[in-house]
Amino acid sequence: MQIVSYPHPTLRHKSLPIKRVNAELREIVSEMFALMYEARGVGLAANQVDLPIRLFIMNLEAKPDAGEEFVFINPVISRAKGSAEKEEGCLSLPELYGPVKRPKQVRVQAYGLDGQEFQADVDGLFARVVQHELDHLDGVLFVDRMSETNRLEIVDELDVFETEFASQREAGGIPSDEEIARQTAEWEKKYCL
Repeated sequence: MQIVSYPHPTLRHKSLPIKRVNAELREIVSEMFALMYEARGVGLAANQVDLPIRLFIMNLEAKPDAGEEFVFINPVISRAKGSAEKEEGCLSLPELYGPVKRPKQVRVQAYGLDGQEFQADVDGLFARVVQHELDHLDGVLFVDRMSETNRLEIVDELDVFETEFASQREAGGIPSDEEIARQTAEWEKKYCL
C-alpha cells in the first residue's frame, strides 16, 4: 500500500459506501495510519491509497503516540456554519499548499470500525480535516476549492505532478486507467455491493 499522487484516477473516483467491516479492512486501516504518520499527515482518505471505499482516518497530532485516532466509515456532514479561509495541503499533492474557504463548523456522522454509528459537532482544524477528507471520497481535491486566482498560481506545480505521473506510468510503475478501473470494480464488489 502506498499514497498515490495527483493525477492518479482513483483520486477523482466517487467512492461507494462500505457494506461490511472485516479483519482485512481493519488491517487496511492500520496500514493507512502507518502511512499517514510516515508522511506526517493529519488525515488520509481511502482514495489516497487507491481504494474506492468511503473511509478516512485522522489524528490531528500526526503522531502515533500523541493525539487521538479517528476512523470514519461512510461519513456524512451537515449543519455547516460560518466560513473561514485557511491554507491546506494534501499528501497526494506533496509540498503544494493553498488557501481554501470552508465552513468553520460542521456535524459529522459516521461509523467506526466497531460498526457503531457516532456523530459530533466539530470546528476548527478538526472540521477542516473532516471536510478535506470527505471531499476526497467524492473525488474532489483541495485545489478544486481554491479561487480561480489562487489556482492559476499553482498551474506550474500541477503540471510537474502530471509530468511525473506520466513518466512513472511509462516506466511501468503505475497501471493503466483500464487496470485501475478493473481494480476499483473488484474493491467495490468486495466491500460495497
